[in-house]
Amino acid sequence: MGRLTTHVLDTASGKPAAGLKIELFRAGQDAPLKVIRTNADGRADAPLLEGGDFTSGQYELRFHAGEYLRAGGAALPDPAFLDVIPIRFGIADPAAHYHVPLLLSPYGYSTYRGS
Repeated sequence: MGRLTTHVLDTASGKPAAGLKIELFRAGQDAPLKVIRTNADGRADAPLLEGGDFTSGQYELRFHAGEYLRAGGAALPDPAFLDVIPIRFGIADPAAHYHVPLLLSPYGYSTYRGS
């Protein structure tokens, strides 16, 4: 069964990014499909999409990095260099597992298709 998962690692602290707000959108839609906060391991407690809700198409995850970094005590300028990080990606095979992780610091990030 296909599913979408994510996790966030704070590379500046060397720890999982606990409590980071993530919104999931289907591309072109204004209302999020799901809004979560990461758990103590920097992960969602359940897949963001799975089963009949997991269909092919374009999606976007919005990671609220500025809010998370400020809450952790980071001294960020106003406006922050990174605030909300959007990652737009495509799901071609709704039977596959798509994992979209984020490696985060106050001045940079990276992502990849994980497993």
